[in-house]
Amino acid sequence: MSSRTNCNQLFKKTLLMGCLSATAIQVNAAGFQLNTQSATGLGRAFSGDAVIADNASAMARNAAAMALFDRTALSLGVNVLETDISVEDGTYSSDLTGYSGSSNYSDAGGLSFIPNIHAIFPLNEKFAVGVNLYTNFGTRTDFDDSFTASEYGGYTDVESINLGFAISYRINNQWSVGSGLDVIYGIGKLERDLNVYSPADGSTLATSEVLDADVNGFGLGFNVGVVYELNENNRFGLSYRYSPDLKVKGEVTYNGSTTEDDTLTLGLPDMAEFSGYHRIKDTKYAVHYSVQWIGWSSFDTLESDAYGTISNYQWKDAMHFAIGGTYYLNETWTLRTGYLYDQSAQDEVTSISVPDSDRQWFSAGVTYHLSEDTNVDLGGTYLLGKTVDVVEEIDGVSSVTGTTQANAILIALQYSHQF
Repeated sequence: MSSRTNCNQLFKKTLLMGCLSATAIQVNAAGFQLNTQSATGLGRAFSGDAVIADNASAMARNAAAMALFDRTALSLGVNVLETDISVEDGTYSSDLTGYSGSSNYSDAGGLSFIPNIHAIFPLNEKFAVGVNLYTNFGTRTDFDDSFTASEYGGYTDVESINLGFAISYRINNQWSVGSGLDVIYGIGKLERDLNVYSPADGSTLATSEVLDADVNGFGLGFNVGVVYELNENNRFGLSYRYSPDLKVKGEVTYNGSTTEDDTLTLGLPDMAEFSGYHRIKDTKYAVHYSVQWIGWSSFDTLESDAYGTISNYQWKDAMHFAIGGTYYLNETWTLRTGYLYDQSAQDEVTSISVPDSDRQWFSAGVTYHLSEDTNVDLGGTYLLGKTVDVVEEIDGVSSVTGTTQANAILIALQYSHQF
């Protein structure tokens, strides 16, 4: 038993480093970007969203798009996200006891509700200001006690909240510019348990809490954008969003002791987006598209004031490509659809607790116009992720291999009004 106790102590000290790094990264989505700022955008897979400007949520993608509004505009909505996360062909091996067994898991996802609100206030023919509240990133995974590799799974619930302030200026009939300030708040909860298994029959010999961590912190970013209107039926938008180094602080309960106010620092990804919108002359149809770059390579290392460099990551910058169409059926109904291909941020380093892969978005949506000034939007997306081979290990402690897949369904409802 003394040998097992020593192994458990080594296990816990090593696992603490790994869990801390996972916590801070997941607060900022770990390559799990959430596009949840509007039901309208969701219905067209966010194609053209930096320039279409059909409601106030446009300011979340491009502050310059506020110049396209001549009246006060309000949009508020909610997104419902259902994730389906599984581990297949999983094998767990313990270096502590010699146990080896299956570590499959059918559903580590869950249900989340994500609200948003946007308001644009034109001051005159040249200037407009806006304010909004929404989220760019978030993830949730929940592996219960039946998951064998508990040190790699456990419970994770994280999100970021973005409070934005923006201003736009119309230069002339063709050109408009805009900029904004982003106040980003990240929060997260992470729990991990230690299970010791019998090498004879796989029964659980002992279970103890390894880590119970809460982290939160603020960061300041900014965004700039431009809109070019070729004519009333054709326009283009370009935006850039600078994301800060986010400093998160947390209280960590570990093996019976509590560590307070350690500061973890990591870089959030910058983003750039180009969009186009084209209404086909003398028809009810429009096409739109977007290309977005996300600078995920900023997740190079995770730095701790107490421990220095906790972990190194081999993340890569990624792109997403979206195309869609809108059909203006009549004065009451507008129909839309879209497709988005989203590249993974992870490269050689993969994770069971936050699975990531290239993703495809299949989207459709509808607007019901209650009046000329008021409408309700409904949008939906099926997000299909690729199967990814995962290998994780803690030297001298354990390892797990398997394949992960993360799919999701997003449904959004939104109310918009112009005053």
